Amino acid sequence: MTTMHEFPPTATSSNAAAVTQSFIAGQSVASTDTFDNIDPATGQSLGPVAAGGEAEVDQAVTAARAATRDWRRVAPAARAEILCRLADLIAADAERLAVLESEDTGKPLSQARNDALVAARYFRFYGHAIDSHYGHTIPLEPDTHAYTRREPFGVTGHVLAWNYPMQLLSRAVAPAIAVGNCSVVKPAEETPRTAVEFARLAQQAGVPDGVFNVVTGAGPQAGSALVDHPGVDHLGFVGSTEVGSLIAHAAADRVVPTVLELGGKSPQIVFADANLSTAAATVARAILQNAGQTCSAGSRLLVQRDIADAVVADVVQRLQAVRMGPGLDDPDLGPLVSRTQQRRVQSMIDAVTTGEVVLGGTAPTDPQLSAGAYFAPTVIVGVDPTAPIAQEEIFGPVLTINTFDDEDHAIALANGTPYGLLAAVWTRDLSRAHRMAAELRAGQVYVNAYGAGGGVELPFGGFGKSGYGREKGYEALDAFSATKTVVVTL
Repeated sequence: MTTMHEFPPTATSSNAAAVTQSFIAGQSVASTDTFDNIDPATGQSLGPVAAGGEAEVDQAVTAARAATRDWRRVAPAARAEILCRLADLIAADAERLAVLESEDTGKPLSQARNDALVAARYFRFYGHAIDSHYGHTIPLEPDTHAYTRREPFGVTGHVLAWNYPMQLLSRAVAPAIAVGNCSVVKPAEETPRTAVEFARLAQQAGVPDGVFNVVTGAGPQAGSALVDHPGVDHLGFVGSTEVGSLIAHAAADRVVPTVLELGGKSPQIVFADANLSTAAATVARAILQNAGQTCSAGSRLLVQRDIADAVVADVVQRLQAVRMGPGLDDPDLGPLVSRTQQRRVQSMIDAVTTGEVVLGGTAPTDPQLSAGAYFAPTVIVGVDPTAPIAQEEIFGPVLTINTFDDEDHAIALANGTPYGLLAAVWTRDLSRAHRMAAELRAGQVYVNAYGAGGGVELPFGGFGKSGYGREKGYEALDAFSATKTVVVTL
């Protein structure tokens, strides 16, 4: 049965002033130093955050290690009940969590509300899925019984990005603890609060102390300490390709399995026979979602030459009507996560030497938005496909547009970056859709739709510099467990 959630039309600030602290083995843990959690809509502090480091990470990993023996012996049905209770608690607390998320990230409140409900769905999905995560029997000889078992690694470490804090945590921790691991989470320093709140709710749901731990702090301190800790048996990272490469090297040195979900430069390919209005509306929404700060954002529009002018005009018109403002006002477009990110986006656009900026290209001029890290919706047509703006992840509401002549040309453009996370094909030709899906180098391919990584049930991950391994869906249970083969002579 589907539960309907009623949300008020507007929300008020959390007005949080208490220190956000690490949550380890069921207890809040203070750190010697703190740093400010900045609201990207105002530039003001939302409150101090404990700056955890090696000591706190070691405490968390030790707690997780101590909990592994008992947690892995809990029957799957019992683990399932606990995860579903946690899903209920998250859903019941969705409005408060959404306010925290909207303040921390700047994203519109309605998007943060959806993130909270999807986060709950992850715990419910894996609570149900763990009941059917089986091994196999293998026929050998009449007097031999051979079978496989799926077993947890032990302690899993999760270093998260700041763009979807609740969803990223849930899609990592839910399958990890479902199969019997104990987890240590290092949330992004810009967005620490919901991770701590989830750990508290997990305790209320009956997750034993030490199974789900959170260490707040900066990447070079807390993140590096978690990645390098000898007590961590499996690592997961969501973030930039550059940092992912460093984590992969560190994991390789310790021979630790790793799942990396990194950057993207995802194309939306529009053919002349597509429903152009629907395609244009989806293209606009996909680049506006979370201010374009999505690894799977549809940041490249590839449109067949004959219809390019019409499609570009439609997309620009839709983006011109966008309302910007603080996330809690639930606008169409909130601020970027920080001034640092705002400067990065501006520098990438300033470096463009080919093509034409037909919309945006700068921060908005509205004085009421001057204190925040806002950036106007931006459209650049005719860019050099090999230029950095068309090759590198921007992480802002910036759409580049190129034209193509035929399928081969479209495929060459689409596959012409080092990334391979998502792609979309807009066409009424079913045969063409399947041909394109087979040729596109992407972990997910949408036809006449674009999910921006959506769907709890859909395996998610990429090729090339988009990372390796798969999160989400049933495959995540395999990612967080190892196969043991047992052979018995009868």
